[in-house]
Amino acid sequence: MSKKRTSLWWLLGPPVAFLGVLPIANRVEPIVLGLPFLMFWLFVAVLLTPLFVWLAAKGDPVWMAAREAERAERTGRAQADTRGGG
Repeated sequence: MSKKRTSLWWLLGPPVAFLGVLPIANRVEPIVLGLPFLMFWLFVAVLLTPLFVWLAAKGDPVWMAAREAERAERTGRAQADTRGGG
């Protein structure tokens, strides 16, 4: 069964933020928060990377199914432990 995994396109965000925008952001002026613009942009890109990864994971049906299966397995194991089965 083939599932659409279009949310994985979010994983292109970090490379684009770091490399694709580099020719545009490669300048010293303006100074933002006391940093040259390029250094500020790289700092923002580092902070945005986990957001891109989270968006890709939340929309990925394969990842969500694996997460639910793991959760169900943990719950089943916890219930077996409380009953003394395990």
